[in-house]
Amino acid sequence: MLHSRGSRQCVDGEAGGEGMAGVSAKSDGPMSKTRQELLQQQIRAIKNELGENDDDEDDVVSLEKKMQEAAMPPNVWKHAQRELRRLRKMQPQQPGYGTSRTYLELLAELPWKIASEEHEVDLAAAKVRLDSEHYGLSKVKKRIIEYLAVRKLKPDARGPVLCFVGPPGVGKTSLASSIAGALGRRFIRISLGGVKDEADIRGHRRTYIGSMPGRLIDGIKRVGVNNPVMLLDEIDKTGTDVRGDLASALLEVLDPEQNKTFNDHYLNVPFDVSKVVFLATANRMQSMPAPLLDRMEIIELPGYTCEEKLRIAVLHLIPRVLEQHGITNEHISIPEATVELIIQRYTREAGVRNLGRHLAALARAAAVKVAEKEQSVRLSREMQTEMIYHGAQGLGAAAAEADMEEEAMGIREKEIIPLATKPDPLLVDEVVLDTVLGPPKFDGREAAERVATPGVAVGLVWTEVGGEVLFVESTAMLGKGDLHLTGQLGDIIKESAHIALTWVRARSAELKLPVAEAGSLMKERDIHIHFPAGAVPKDGPSAGVTLVTALVSLFAKRNVRADTAMTGEMTLRGLVLPVGGIKDKILAAHRCGIRRVILPERNRKDLQEVPAAILKNMEIILAKRMEDVLHQAFEGGCPWKPASRL
Repeated sequence: MLHSRGSRQCVDGEAGGEGMAGVSAKSDGPMSKTRQELLQQQIRAIKNELGENDDDEDDVVSLEKKMQEAAMPPNVWKHAQRELRRLRKMQPQQPGYGTSRTYLELLAELPWKIASEEHEVDLAAAKVRLDSEHYGLSKVKKRIIEYLAVRKLKPDARGPVLCFVGPPGVGKTSLASSIAGALGRRFIRISLGGVKDEADIRGHRRTYIGSMPGRLIDGIKRVGVNNPVMLLDEIDKTGTDVRGDLASALLEVLDPEQNKTFNDHYLNVPFDVSKVVFLATANRMQSMPAPLLDRMEIIELPGYTCEEKLRIAVLHLIPRVLEQHGITNEHISIPEATVELIIQRYTREAGVRNLGRHLAALARAAAVKVAEKEQSVRLSREMQTEMIYHGAQGLGAAAAEADMEEEAMGIREKEIIPLATKPDPLLVDEVVLDTVLGPPKFDGREAAERVATPGVAVGLVWTEVGGEVLFVESTAMLGKGDLHLTGQLGDIIKESAHIALTWVRARSAELKLPVAEAGSLMKERDIHIHFPAGAVPKDGPSAGVTLVTALVSLFAKRNVRADTAMTGEMTLRGLVLPVGGIKDKILAAHRCGIRRVILPERNRKDLQEVPAAILKNMEIILAKRMEDVLHQAFEGGCPWKPASRL
């Protein structure tokens, strides 16, 4: 028996060996796939009985399929396969498993070959869309149409990176959205305000815990195409610290010669971003590095005039505000005259953002009135229905029903119908403005009141929020001949103050000041110059001529004309040099009710950018030397002896 059992075992063993050999020999046959599936099912069943799960393995298989469908470039696919082999050898419990898997998922989700369908650019439709969404800005619209025309003739053209520069609330972001709509591409906005870490653009290296791709690659992944319109918002508010220079990291992104192989540190493989249409917005150019400015084409968007604000409010702001608050023109009526009062008395900004906020406050007041009236109507109807019901309970069935119908008809005819009629619209007038918005913040008497005493002059400066009117105040007191400056001033404007005082002291006799002796102008006296709104930082050379005018007014004891403002840089020899932001400054003077502006002669060319309607209502005076400015700044001129023209 033992021999026979052993023989049987031997036979079984031989048979088993022959069976395995048969399986291996038939591995290429038609039944091999079925046997492999059966074997995998048996292995899966054993793992389930042992408490082990192969979901991770199934996920890896699905991840591989997803990577194959992503259509990666050959070099990227080779790199991804190598990472996938490493992932297969790792256990899910290992620390680097999640990081490696997240990285492969990013490679699979990136749109390597997926692009928005290119539509032929319709320039006529683009013009209509720009005119419907933006009022004014004729030069800006013209440049956008030229940009779209080039894209139409050559879709793969490497166009310039348009950077819209202007004060807040003038429509920079909405212009970028309109360009995306005209091109038929998806739009994505990346805010760079306050970003200082270079890794926000280039990504973090995968050696760090919590590493992630940069905002550029992450935005392309979220939008799902490799040719979107990407807006780099607030590009002038990036910073620099120990973590790198964000502006320098943007140089590779915005350079058409380099962004074909943009290398994100997290991605670690080149990604082509040359198909992305980059746009940018900024409030000012002075804070941006010169190499970054060289990559972009600057398109300036100055502030709006009062007439433009009025049309924007009527055509765009009021309909949008009413829709947002659930009311219509049947509930509130805002005449154009009232809108003009809001613009003149409550908002003097370059944009229209605050104007929209004030209109929203009026809409909220109307919404409260409408909601209260609807509630009173609903309560009245409920009370009437309850009275009808209780009155019908004491009558017979037929009589009660007849009386109930008769009474209900009477109520509907006399009371319910009037309650359901359209409410009287809230007419916004000056009384409503004072009630809802409070007392006016601005009036036309400010300049006249501020320059009512000698030593005060009106200047024009440019800020991040557009042009501003700046008052320069000076006074004299007993002292040792020192100059005091206050108002949170920068180094440049302090130097302008010293230059102004030196020029006045050198020309005191020629200007026929009360103190005729040239050396006694500062004898036993100190001069204090103050720039109001001390909490606002101020710097720049534009206040040079204003400082001289204020000092001459102080020493000569003569008032400067209240209807005159000025801007310009002054040299030590008295030459008036050109400055920037002329259009914004003239618009600021116009908003404040000033009708005379003194500008440098070399800024004559900048007047072409100012709307003709503004120039028609203002007197523009061009000056070459400081004597010309003083002659126009004082009523009746300012006498002086002929100065040597050095």
